[in-house]
Amino acid sequence: MKKLILIVGLILGLILGETDAQAGELAERLSEFPNWTHKPMVKVAEGDLFYPEWMEGEWDVTSTLVDKVAPLAPQISTPGFEKNSTFMNQPIEFKVRFKTVQLLPKLQIFPLTLFFTQEGSEQHADGKIYPKIVSDRAFNGFNMGRAILGENGILSVKVDPTNPNRLITALPGNLELVSTVTGRSREIPSEDQFIASEISQQVFESSSQIYFNEVETTTAYKAELDAPVKSIVGDQVTAVYLSPQDPNFFTASGHPVALYRYKLKLVQKQ
Repeated sequence: MKKLILIVGLILGLILGETDAQAGELAERLSEFPNWTHKPMVKVAEGDLFYPEWMEGEWDVTSTLVDKVAPLAPQISTPGFEKNSTFMNQPIEFKVRFKTVQLLPKLQIFPLTLFFTQEGSEQHADGKIYPKIVSDRAFNGFNMGRAILGENGILSVKVDPTNPNRLITALPGNLELVSTVTGRSREIPSEDQFIASEISQQVFESSSQIYFNEVETTTAYKAELDAPVKSIVGDQVTAVYLSPQDPNFFTASGHPVALYRYKLKLVQKQ
């Protein structure tokens, strides 16, 4: 189960949705790791993430777990936290893809004026279709899951066709992990930097049990524009929070019960 949380943390770090955060809030949060005492300020997740243009294409990713903390241990710990020590400083490699999609602007009616708008873009009054960069989430999730669990450890990853914020992972043994993004925020400190955070609700279901929790993934990406091969480096933290169904929910009082920090390296395929 804990491996699945690691998978979803990685997946969500590459499919975040879009809502602007106050300048510097997320960058400051990453700099304060591991002294996190609450979730970040986010807004309700709507729509999809529009990534910077420099993230378009297919990438070879190396993700390395470099730190892990259980802030409330030994009083409260999550299943498998200690076992995850086997992942420490062990690079995991997989492929991800970011693609261009064509989106129609939304129509909003104001007194005497019509505006066509699209979340994450400027207002448009011409009704044109505008290209955006988004994550190929099913492709990315499947590749990441297989890299961690093995070629036979994951059956499929699908995006709910009725809800782009709902990711469904099917596993052997009639097991299923459903992750639904509920809140997001982002920052763009400069033209070569992109920071985003999201909160997701997770449900792991088997024939004998259902396990709930919440996961935050906050990631800072930086494009290496002058590198010989186009590449991106990332600093990512996945924080696990107890769900209201957990008997220790009130004892945790909103604090994360597990923190995992990763270093990411994305190199574009030639």
